[in-house]
Amino acid sequence: MRWEGNEQSDNVEDRRNGGGRGIGLPIGGRSVGIGTVAVALIAGWIFGINPLTMLGMLAGGGGDPSPQVQQGPAPKPPPEDREAAFVSTVLKNTEVVWTDVFRQNGSTYQPSRLVLFRGATPTACGTGQSAMGPFYCPGDQKVYIDLGFFDTLKNQLGAPGVFAQAYVIAHEIGHHVQDQLGITGKVDQMRGRLSQAQNNALSVRVELQADCLAGVWAHHSQQSKQWLDPGDIEAAMNAAQKIGDDALQRSAGRAVVPDSFTHGTSAQRQRWFGAGFKSGNMRDCDTFAAKTL
Repeated sequence: MRWEGNEQSDNVEDRRNGGGRGIGLPIGGRSVGIGTVAVALIAGWIFGINPLTMLGMLAGGGGDPSPQVQQGPAPKPPPEDREAAFVSTVLKNTEVVWTDVFRQNGSTYQPSRLVLFRGATPTACGTGQSAMGPFYCPGDQKVYIDLGFFDTLKNQLGAPGVFAQAYVIAHEIGHHVQDQLGITGKVDQMRGRLSQAQNNALSVRVELQADCLAGVWAHHSQQSKQWLDPGDIEAAMNAAQKIGDDALQRSAGRAVVPDSFTHGTSAQRQRWFGAGFKSGNMRDCDTFAAKTL
């Protein structure tokens, strides 16, 4: 992916020098340790719309963590920071693509902000931690990423390549697109009436749709910029394979339990990203109407 020299977004906040590194996650007055965080990641894993919700349930809370007091926007990252420049470049391109797609569909896209942090940081959804992996918070419409996750993606999950990292960002922005379209609010309204197994199945459809929307972004991005190299899409597909629920459960030495899936199998994640990339059409991302995933 030839990203250097392209325009960067102004919607990146750099909290890396101002956040704490606490090992507990306060939710509903309780502290959740790293062990519980690990359980949440195995059960719900990495690219969730709000992994704090699952942690809240594991902590015995009501599922939605108490909002945290937040400060004003953090400064932009320093211009010499190559990783931050990459993230800012990908974010800018998502803004360009989704602004155009929304306009073609008669609506207006409001960009998300992306927060770089280390260790832990306050969000409108509760305290976010690096151990959760990247996530999107609908409460403040921000994406949160500890850039150390990209090392985890490469070295521990076996998904190298800058476009695999771009896929991570695009997936989280996919959740913001869902929020902009009103899908997030409708899903949240349904959750209280469903069993845990039904909630898990609903989460799978939410996550697979975000994968498809990431593919839609990749389609339009490549059409306009021609900046992908041979193997880039394969890198994204490999990342999708590595973070399927079945693959993660196997890598953790656990039995594969389909009822516990919250993000979809490797094959499903690859299929829906591929569907979005092939057509570039949001209408092909209706996972909620799909009879089979």
